[in-house]
Amino acid sequence: MPIKVLQRCYQERASLIPVLDKWVVEGRPIAHEELKGFIKSFRKNHRFKPALEIAEWMSEMKHFNTKPGHIAVQLDLISKVHGLEQAEQYFNSLEDDLLVLPVYGALLNCYADAKSLEKAEAVMEKIRKLNCSSTLFYNTMLSLYSQMGMHEKLDSLMQEMEYKGIVFDVFTYNIRLNAYATVSDIEKMEKLLMKMEVDPQVTVNFHTYITAAKGYLKGGASEKASMVLKKAEHLINRHERQYTYGVLITVYATMQEKANVYRIWNLLRKDGKLYNRNYMCMLTSLEKLDDLEGAEKILEEWEEKNIYFDIRIPNLVICAYCKKGRVREAEVILNRLLENGKEPTASTWSRMAFGYYENAQMEKAVEMTKKAIMARFPGWKPDLPTVAACLEYLKKKGDADGIQEMLMLLEKCGNFSVGFKERIEKYVNNKELRPEALEVGTI
Repeated sequence: MPIKVLQRCYQERASLIPVLDKWVVEGRPIAHEELKGFIKSFRKNHRFKPALEIAEWMSEMKHFNTKPGHIAVQLDLISKVHGLEQAEQYFNSLEDDLLVLPVYGALLNCYADAKSLEKAEAVMEKIRKLNCSSTLFYNTMLSLYSQMGMHEKLDSLMQEMEYKGIVFDVFTYNIRLNAYATVSDIEKMEKLLMKMEVDPQVTVNFHTYITAAKGYLKGGASEKASMVLKKAEHLINRHERQYTYGVLITVYATMQEKANVYRIWNLLRKDGKLYNRNYMCMLTSLEKLDDLEGAEKILEEWEEKNIYFDIRIPNLVICAYCKKGRVREAEVILNRLLENGKEPTASTWSRMAFGYYENAQMEKAVEMTKKAIMARFPGWKPDLPTVAACLEYLKKKGDADGIQEMLMLLEKCGNFSVGFKERIEKYVNNKELRPEALEVGTI
């Protein structure tokens, strides 16, 4: 099996089919389980297109016995890559003898992901007629009802499960717990939590207590939130720390518990290697705590560790300083990037432009806005209120050439709706038109 070749194709975003076809032509064996392993790996990493390529290739090869489980996976991948309509077409093309529970379950997931309630309920009815007692399919519908705020239907479905003797698992409970937490129904949330803790069939996990903590916070019960967060922390195992510590840091930051944010961060430090995602989580949390000095130190630590460079990390601190009007500190970070040979992105310049605009340093705001537009990348949009303020400044200054230059730069971006130029000009000519009325991109 050409594992290294497939891995290289994966990294280069190239099609895998020619590699597989060549392998077959050369008469080399390809193991079914190996291909399934690749599909599983690609799905885990959200590389749905190459996963679908392999799945479809397997379906077309006569010596592979296509089973309902494989069809279910392929159906799910078609929905993710090509959309719900093509997934339905594939489902409707299947022979009747292949329309079994795993395939219906995959179709149910497709509809649930698309929040297509009526179609999901219709598929669930077919699943019922197959005398299904699987908790999995019921959890899918419970989750859909929860996401759509249909708590009465959620309760009705759980009652149906109890009546039919379908066992609640931890996911069933967590879905209902989250629904209570979302509407801050603390009394019902606590009753359900107590029921979970005494249910011998259920192992309460980290996510259960995090959900409860968020419910308590939303309901203003911060002391109870702290109590369940401690329980959550005790349930963390070694393999989950990279993710779960980040969740704890974020929740403690929301609670403005600075000491606990740093305590968990230090535990994460001791645990081993830190990744960019860890630093991004910590920097975002320190901004919530208004601890920009702490954020600066974390940024310096990241720089010293020489981890794979990610411009989003210094951008977080630059943006935090600019929001607080501390443009000089943001300038220091920007200059450090330039001195180290790092290339700022459009987002970096845009953050600086926003900071100068907020500090009424409009000459610099105009300069940074132009740099941002010139450094644009696909999908990026400037902050239109800042752009409008720059144009208004140039107008008051009588700099018609400056206005024309900026409008020409903006038109070259090519990712704005029709009439963008006219809307910007309307804003410049009408002070009563609020910036919020414009189509604002990310800063």
